[in-house]
Formats: sequence, structure tokens, C-alpha cells
Amino acid sequence: MKAIVKQQGITFTGFIIVAALLVSVAIFSMKLIPAYMENGKIQHAFDAIVSDPAMQAGTVREIKDSFYKRANTMDNVSSVQSEDIVITKEDGRLSLSANYSAKIPLAGNVSLLVEFTPHAPK
Repeated sequence: MKAIVKQQGITFTGFIIVAALLVSVAIFSMKLIPAYMENGKIQHAFDAIVSDPAMQAGTVREIKDSFYKRANTMDNVSSVQSEDIVITKEDGRLSLSANYSAKIPLAGNVSLLVEFTPHAPK
């Protein structure tokens, strides 16, 4: 007589639990992606301003106006305003940075707070 081989695999309950976890991770990721994309746009604007030779000798107002034109007008950035930017010049090199946080509602009264600190040059 042949020995009966025990079946292996996942149960229906196990499948439901794994599916619920995957859906939760997907929803969580979809809510976080816009905040990280906006941070990327801010970082890109900072990098473009710092690499622009005309901005190296620019005034604070000109640098902030350049950020407004690049980020707020073209990329529709709303988390950082030109007033939130810290501008420093060290050894003739322009440096930009900002600190801001994004509050992301998850479900009901549960939210996620993500803090960003874009700066250029890196």
C-alpha cells in the first residue's frame, strides 16, 4: 500500500489574512506616494536654483521668487511656501533648505505625520 501524502498549502483563512495585509500595505503606500512626490518636486526646485549661475549672486527675494515660479506655479507645490525656505551663502555657495511636515489621513481619526527636510546642495 502506498502511504497517503498530506496536502500542503494555504488555508482559506490564511489566504484572507494575507490578502488583507497586502491590501492594507497597498492603501498605505498609495496615501504616502503623493507626499513623497511633492517632496521630490521641492528637492528638484532647490537643486535647479542652486545649480543656476544667475542665482548664486541673486538676492534673497530673487531666490524666493525663483522658487515660487518653479515650484508653486509649474509643479503646484503647496507644502512649502517661499517664506519657509532658509537661504544661506557659505564661501560664496548658495544653500537652500526647508523643514515641513505632511499630515496624511489614513482612516477615521487616524493620521500619519511625515517630516521632510529637503536641502541643496546635498
